[in-house]
Amino acid sequence: MAQRVVHAERLVALFVLGWLLFSYPLLSLFDVDATAKGIPVLYAYLFGTWAALIALMAVAVERRP
Repeated sequence: MAQRVVHAERLVALFVLGWLLFSYPLLSLFDVDATAKGIPVLYAYLFGTWAALIALMAVAVERRP
């Protein structure tokens, strides 16, 4: 039972982190006319953040307290 609570708390924290990372003020910082290795900076940020959140969710669910 306690393990479910820990998983739920971690997932809620990741949701809030994702919400903040994909909010308008932070996204506007990356909306520039520049590229990172040929990819627009905004797209690189969106994909990288999305991938990192998925990896963190996998770690949060699989990790034992």
